[in-house]
Amino acid sequence: MALAAEDLEQIRHLVEQVVDQRAAALSPKVHYEIEVRDRVIRLEEELRHQRELMAQGFRLMEKRFEQVDKRFEQVDKRFEQVDRRFEQVDKRFEELREDMQNRFEAVDKRFEELREDMQNRFEAVDKRFEAMDKRFEAMDKRFETLVSRIDRLIFWMFGMMVTVGSMVVAAIKYLPSLGD
Repeated sequence: MALAAEDLEQIRHLVEQVVDQRAAALSPKVHYEIEVRDRVIRLEEELRHQRELMAQGFRLMEKRFEQVDKRFEQVDKRFEQVDRRFEQVDKRFEELREDMQNRFEAVDKRFEELREDMQNRFEAVDKRFEAMDKRFEAMDKRFETLVSRIDRLIFWMFGMMVTVGSMVVAAIKYLPSLGD
């Protein structure tokens, strides 16, 4: 059966009393040596207790270091996951950039096709205008020919009218007697 803390304290107190009584009965030199021995024993016990506490502290520190190492490993794993996610995001951004580049190239190609189509249409319109200009030039030549013909016709008609008018006047003047 184990002794209680109170029992141990009472035993220690009784032992100290007995040692003090014997020490008082002994000479001062012996008494001093006993005190020194008692102090050395207490010091050794305290040192042993300190060693045990230090060993326990070292064990606890070792456990804490192991826990910290585990936490660092978990953090490393999380960083690896984050790195993988960043790599995935970088890959996705690269895919998006390539897709955008392809789309821009397609748009550029469509604009180039539209520009070529518009250029072809403008050239066709220019050809039509040139054809119309040629028609107008031909019409101008016809109109000039027509105007010159009309001018000659007017000149001939004016000449004929003057001639007919002169003949009528001459006939009236020289032929008055015909009608009397």
